[in-house]
Amino acid sequence: MATLTGYKTDRVGAYIEKDPFAQLDYSLDFSNYLPTGDTISTLSVSADAGITVVSSSNTDTVATAIISGGTAGTIYNVEFRITTANALSDSRNFRIKVLERQA
Repeated sequence: MATLTGYKTDRVGAYIEKDPFAQLDYSLDFSNYLPTGDTISTLSVSADAGITVVSSSNTDTVATAIISGGTAGTIYNVEFRITTANALSDSRNFRIKVLERQA
């Protein structure tokens, strides 16, 4: 499974909280998943309507997307799809819970 840092988990799976104003990067580390010597070759990131994937990028083992927007009180699904240099493919999903953050 991909390494998730800063994410919370509930009975449905992994999620992270985000303010509607925030434009932040979200990363998944696939190093625990990838076979020795294999690397991420391509990355595709998609999200539910209402939240925006501004851009995405990857290193050999980490996939990152910059995500903005969303409506407070709404939960959005985000999907990271990778293909490796050895032609393996995988998909990981997490949710973003948008809420107005307080100081």
